[in-house]
Order: sequence, then structure tokens, then C-alpha cells
Amino acid sequence: MTTTVFEFPLKEKVRNYLRIEQLLVQLKTASGNSQSAIHMYFFEQLFTLLDLFDRIDVRSDVLKDLDGHEKNLRYWSRHPNIDSSALEEALNSILDLRKRLKDSRKFGSLLKDDKLLSSIRQRFAIPGGTCGFDLPNLHYWLHLPVTERQPIMKGWLDNLSVLEEAIATSLSFLRERGHFHTTTAVNGFYQDVAEDKNELIRIRYQSDQGYYPTLSGNKYRFALRFIWFEPKDNQITGVDNDVTFDLAAC
Repeated sequence: MTTTVFEFPLKEKVRNYLRIEQLLVQLKTASGNSQSAIHMYFFEQLFTLLDLFDRIDVRSDVLKDLDGHEKNLRYWSRHPNIDSSALEEALNSILDLRKRLKDSRKFGSLLKDDKLLSSIRQRFAIPGGTCGFDLPNLHYWLHLPVTERQPIMKGWLDNLSVLEEAIATSLSFLRERGHFHTTTAVNGFYQDVAEDKNELIRIRYQSDQGYYPTLSGNKYRFALRFIWFEPKDNQITGVDNDVTFDLAAC
């Protein structure tokens, strides 16, 4: 059996965090590959990330989150049964990360100043606009030895290391806030009221049954529907039998 976790954000901030997390994973995976074609994929994901930075102020959101985590940790430090050494370690980590964030420039600003990246970025917005005759400088770079290309990509990713740590920290605190409990979607449908603090809904279930969950909602309420991945002939797309799954409201 295959257990899969689906995550559905209830707030725009968390939606952006999850997108950034996925883009960073894709960037690191592509940079570790030796093929030129995969390195083209690296540039696509990198420019998608930079476009995201142009539209949203991730740095401010993360700093607000870290301030909230600090307050919560200081509150819990007053409880007598708390592991004080572990809490102090977590608090120091939060304070150090917040300082580095405040001392850093806007996310992606150093990458925008890079000569190669700035010269090729616009062409990636054009369908099929990255052929060798469009970007001979990129074509040249892609044919450098992989031992030269990979350190360059690592240097670009190093500029995003504080961002990666900040996003990982915020999502870790958020995910740990909710605990899975088993429930049932009657006729493939489940709805519930979200609490004020809920920002993320996590669904865990056996995904080898031929269907997947979809979720609609906001910070006030949400509705979950299981959908057949490949409906049979004359079968409705929505699952019409009861589905048992685990749910965590974070």
C-alpha cells in the first residue's frame, strides 16, 4: 500500500511558502544532475522563483512568523515540565535566523545582478525562446564541462540558503501544529469548519485506490471531495463510496 500526504493551504501566505518549497527542491534536484537538458529546467524553475519574489514580499511574512515563534517559545519556557535545553536551542535558532534575514538583501536581488542570469531571463518567458540561436551565451554555458557548471549553480543556490532555511522553519512549525486523526468522507465528501489558527489542511490516505482528494475553502471552512483519477465508462468523476483517511488541521 502507498501512503500519500496532500497539503492544501487555507491562506495565501502558506500557498506561497509551499510553492517556494517545491521550487527549491526542484532547483536542488536539477543542479545535482549532469545533463544539459536538466540544467535548462534549472533555469526555468529559478526564473519562476524570481518572478514570485517580484510579486510578493516573502521576507516580511517570514519575519512576522519568526516573531510569533519567538513569542510562543518564550511563553512555553515558563512551563515547569518543558525540556529547557531543547527549547533554548530552538529559540536561539529562531533568533539567529531572524538576524540573518534582517541583515540580508531582498530575496533574489543578488541573482538579478548576475550577468548571465540577467541576460537570458527574458527569453525564458517566450515559448521556445531559448534555442541556441536565441541565446548563444546560454548554449555556450550548457556545453561547459559539468564540473564547471555545477559549482556555478551551487553558488546561485547559496544565495537562497537563508530563504530555504526560513521557509523550512515556518512550514515545520506549521505542520507540527496539527495532529492526524482518522475520519471518513461519506460518499467521498467531507466538510468542516476551520479554526482561526488553521492555515493548512493535510490529508493522508492510501493512494493506491484510484482516487485523489481535492479541497475548496478558506480560513473559515473547507470542503473535501475525493475524485477518481481515471473514471470508468459511465462512472461519475466523484467517488460515491465512503473513504477513510487521516486529517490534520494545522
